Amino acid sequence: MKIRNLILALVAVAAMSSCKSQYEILLNSNDADAKYKAAFEYFNNKKYNKAASLFESLSVLTNGTERDDTVRYYWGLSNYNFKDYYTAETNFEQFVESYPRSPFAEDARFLRLDCLYRSTLRYELDQTPTYKALTAISEYMLEYPNSGNMPVCRDMLTDLNERLDRKAYESAKLYYKMEEYLSSRVAFKNVLKDDAENIYREDILYYIAMSSYKYASLSVPAKQKERYLSFIDDYFNFIGEIPDSHYRKELDAVYARAQKALGKQGVGEAQEDMKDKHFAKERAKLQKEMKKSVKAKAEKVEK
Repeated sequence: MKIRNLILALVAVAAMSSCKSQYEILLNSNDADAKYKAAFEYFNNKKYNKAASLFESLSVLTNGTERDDTVRYYWGLSNYNFKDYYTAETNFEQFVESYPRSPFAEDARFLRLDCLYRSTLRYELDQTPTYKALTAISEYMLEYPNSGNMPVCRDMLTDLNERLDRKAYESAKLYYKMEEYLSSRVAFKNVLKDDAENIYREDILYYIAMSSYKYASLSVPAKQKERYLSFIDDYFNFIGEIPDSHYRKELDAVYARAQKALGKQGVGEAQEDMKDKHFAKERAKLQKEMKKSVKAKAEKVEK
């Protein structure tokens, strides 16, 4: 019985070795037709890694022939299906550069941007891949405005832009957590300056106001008046834009404390002057930024 099992095991090993050697022989062969047929057999049987290696080897033999774009496209598609998105992205990029008018060109461009999208990182990490993916997606949408992939592309754009919004918001919030309130206020304002429609706009406006208040309350007495007025400016800006915010109750209480602090310094009419001047000025500025951002995004969609 043991001898029989040993023989069966040796036969199995020999069979496996034979299959492997046949693949290796084919991989190193110069028979383009046999290699072409085998590559598609492996591809159709979902053995994408072996298919990719065969298509790569075959590309040397078919270079300059009518089969070349097919071979190079399926080389990239094999890597894509094998989930080697880094190599596949390179394959598709080179394919589009070499065969911009190929029947596979549109699919290759979409698969390339999909590779880039899949290679992006969490918001906490470097967002360079995100910007690269955004560029590729935008270019594809401009080139193929009637593509059936448009809904997917829009979803990708939304996801990537929200990731960038989160990155900017969390980066500014770090200053607040470290109790660097002046830097926090500046950082949050810069976030809205760069993108007035950041999805965390309500939270950002809240933290701008709270940064102002805490900066004022921790300041030396000689500086508090000016800095409390800055908070009140931010407070009116917030409630003017989002009067029903869930932050309203907290900010109203903080505003009352700021008024009390200012009252002790004999500036009872200061907030009214701020309301007429600072608030109006800030509101006009932010409204202008929002209109500019909305117009830019509308023009991008129309294109």
